[in-house]
Amino acid sequence: MNFSELFKQNRGLCKFSPNGQFVANGVQYKLVIRDCQQLQISNLFACLDVIEHIQWSPDSQLILCGMYKRSLIQVWSLNQPEWTCKIDEGAAGLQSAVFSPDSRHILSTAEFSLRITVWSLVNKSVSYLKFPKSIPKGSINFTSDGCYMALAERRDCKDHISILACKSWNLLKNFQIDTNDMAGLAWSSNGHILCVWDSVLDYKVLLYSLDGRPLMSYSAYDNALGIKSVAWSPSGQFLSIGSYDQMVNLCQAPNINVRLLNNITWKPVARFLHSTSVDSEKVVVYKETEKRPFASQPLQSAPAVSNKFAIPSKYEIYKSQKINIPNVIPDPEKPDPKLGVGVMVFSADSRYLATINDNMPKVVWLYSVAKLTLSVVLIQAAAVKAIAWDPIETRLALCTGNNKIYVWTPAGCMSVDIPCEATFQVLSLEWHPQGRCITLIGKDNMCICYFDQQSDEKDKL
Repeated sequence: MNFSELFKQNRGLCKFSPNGQFVANGVQYKLVIRDCQQLQISNLFACLDVIEHIQWSPDSQLILCGMYKRSLIQVWSLNQPEWTCKIDEGAAGLQSAVFSPDSRHILSTAEFSLRITVWSLVNKSVSYLKFPKSIPKGSINFTSDGCYMALAERRDCKDHISILACKSWNLLKNFQIDTNDMAGLAWSSNGHILCVWDSVLDYKVLLYSLDGRPLMSYSAYDNALGIKSVAWSPSGQFLSIGSYDQMVNLCQAPNINVRLLNNITWKPVARFLHSTSVDSEKVVVYKETEKRPFASQPLQSAPAVSNKFAIPSKYEIYKSQKINIPNVIPDPEKPDPKLGVGVMVFSADSRYLATINDNMPKVVWLYSVAKLTLSVVLIQAAAVKAIAWDPIETRLALCTGNNKIYVWTPAGCMSVDIPCEATFQVLSLEWHPQGRCITLIGKDNMCICYFDQQSDEKDKL
């Protein structure tokens, strides 16, 4: 691995362009565009206020900056730096802004989800979408081919879905769905099936076709906290559902489940348990152990490290024994308890499903989709901040808020120190679209980690 120098950034605003040629990051009022290979600044743009959001257009020619406090959107062109665009939502306020799949329209959501405005960058036309529903992860979702958009709506105290054609923005279908308070929606990878799910108060998952026909309704239980996360596999064959459900047993803490549905019968084919103990005879368990040489060795004999705050660590493999999983008991007096499967991510080839149970924050669970069993457990020394799969290879990267990056592949797991003088703590990750490198994002800085292609080829062999 090779690491770049540290670059300044704010709010974690670091994004690779879809074509993989550039990386953009926001620094207060400035938008910095760098070449991914040499990391030389290719463009530098100055915005009217502090940048709170950035997004590349799908064709990598444009980039938008959202300044929510001033209800402004500025769009910049890499091919024509002299071209400028400013969108002002005015008194309606600005909650979010995204590019359409054709890269020539911008959809902005007003504050309190009052409306969604479609701005054309070609002919300056404006159209409005009424009744959008306020959903934490957004009320719109595009199909992977960019042909259709699903819009979550709330009309007459009922949840509705509108299907629009992205080329003309014409309404194709509007239908009511059987949810009390819709919490999210997501298209399958082939864009043929739309999944919607209810709030945490009602366990309900619904599948609809493009023309609004109901395909499936699934509910695992009633009268308890329900769904916390939903994820499609990249192949579109499986739908995983993470929930809050608890099994009454003698364990100190409840078991949290992930249910897996197939795309033929849409019935559960597996239920993955996040138990408080794991049998290492059947599962490969990697546990991070920290070494504190400065506490046990004289100062002269302590090994030199690039960061004086760094603590050396390595993974130990446990075999033929029962491993207890570190667990945190949630406080029932606090809202939104740290309980349930909050993170689920499929690998690019759909072979593995990585999950994090919120009341077991130091543990990453890797399930084999082919075998429908638990395959690997990664136990970290600190709580996991973020996980991200390589978009090309079967490789998982994770960070725990320290100066290390952790990488798992089917060949093994490793912990790598980031060589930097300053105190740099990795809080989030973003892979290059071709998997060549990964951006390590801290509170005020970022760096890029490049992987050795020769070592990757050896791992494949």
